[in-house]
Amino acid sequence: MSQNDGMSVVVRGAADILTQAIEVGPHRLLGDELVEHGGSAKGPSPYEYLLVALGTCTSMTLQLYANRKGWSLERVTIRLRHTKVPTGNTTNDTKAKDACDRIEREIELTGMLDDAQRQRLLDIARKCPVNRTLKSEIDIQTRLGCQG
Repeated sequence: MSQNDGMSVVVRGAADILTQAIEVGPHRLLGDELVEHGGSAKGPSPYEYLLVALGTCTSMTLQLYANRKGWSLERVTIRLRHTKVPTGNTTNDTKAKDACDRIEREIELTGMLDDAQRQRLLDIARKCPVNRTLKSEIDIQTRLGCQG
């Protein structure tokens, strides 16, 4: 598997438990589900990792932008929440109601910033790379690898 920027993630899981071993370069993480969803709660869920990616990217983007502008941004706190919101639409196959994914993102900016700077940082948050990826059409190509 090759990518332009060399990023690579390996996820390994056993068939009998939901806990996943995650390798990201030199970092070792766990992924899991809550107990009520069949997991052991030994790590964040996949959707929690999605929120981590968005929150981390948003915070870094705002810090870099404020630093480049010489603004007095001391701290960024991002709070995120993922929910499924019913759309009221039904599908022909199941007659079940469709749901839309909603991510709520609250940004707290600490520092001596005026209203115009705060508004500009809010605009920049909507342009962070992960935000743009999530709002774009994503081409996920899946194939089987060699058995080991």
